[in-house]
Amino acid sequence: MAYPVQLLVIDPQNDFCDLPTAWQPTYPLTGARMAPALPVAGAHADMQRLAHFISVQGAAIDAITITLDAHQRYDIAHPDFWYGAQGVEVAPFTPITAAQVRAGTYRPRHADSLPGVLAYLDALEQQGRYTHMVWPVHCEVGHWGHNIHPSVAAACGVWQARRQRAVTHVLKGMNPATEHYSALQAEVPDATDAHTQLNTRLLAALDSAQVLLIAGEASSHCVRATTEHLVQHLPSQCPERIVLLTDCMSPVAGFETQHAAFLAEMQARGVQLARSSQIQL
Repeated sequence: MAYPVQLLVIDPQNDFCDLPTAWQPTYPLTGARMAPALPVAGAHADMQRLAHFISVQGAAIDAITITLDAHQRYDIAHPDFWYGAQGVEVAPFTPITAAQVRAGTYRPRHADSLPGVLAYLDALEQQGRYTHMVWPVHCEVGHWGHNIHPSVAAACGVWQARRQRAVTHVLKGMNPATEHYSALQAEVPDATDAHTQLNTRLLAALDSAQVLLIAGEASSHCVRATTEHLVQHLPSQCPERIVLLTDCMSPVAGFETQHAAFLAEMQARGVQLARSSQIQL
């Protein structure tokens, strides 16, 4: 079924939002605050603006798709996967290259993983899109950090009740051997795992839109990777249908240059940029 106006929300999850303390619940086993694992500066305000946009414009939005970063603790992009030299722990925000692994600077804790890890890093670096990064453990399935920002979740709930349509949820990242920034395809697809390969079903659904609005976190990584894959693979080859809601996305700290380059490149390819307050559906 074709839906003329669609909203694609990429990873609007607690772990990516700089939630104020009052928005952080306590962990029942310890009483400690459940703080976001990988907060993006400005993301909380982004998601509040997005929730307002859904509330105001919901009658004109025909379909909403939400992607969810979905990891287990054991993951190639998490610290517990790695050891440094002499078995030291690897800190979050550590970039790792194939050359460093071959030199013994870093190594997977499970020795049998080494050949696959090197093949993955070689393929990733050959693409030239990203250097492999060790992130804090984030968006663990079943944990609070994996949940959708409360304001966005509430707005989507009201939209579903009023429009009598379900939100489509797309999980990405469950394969622990490859990074999965894009909602459409893992950075290095696994030939044995269809979930890491190009999601042609999602692509076709999004391509049916006359207007495809995109928001989410973070603009330097998952929003960027998804949009780039959309522009590359859209069957209609009509990137002018895509609108990036620039006030409903922010970059990871330290990746502001990549954020700016992404927006400039997409605009040059025909994608539209707009603030949510400028959109009247």
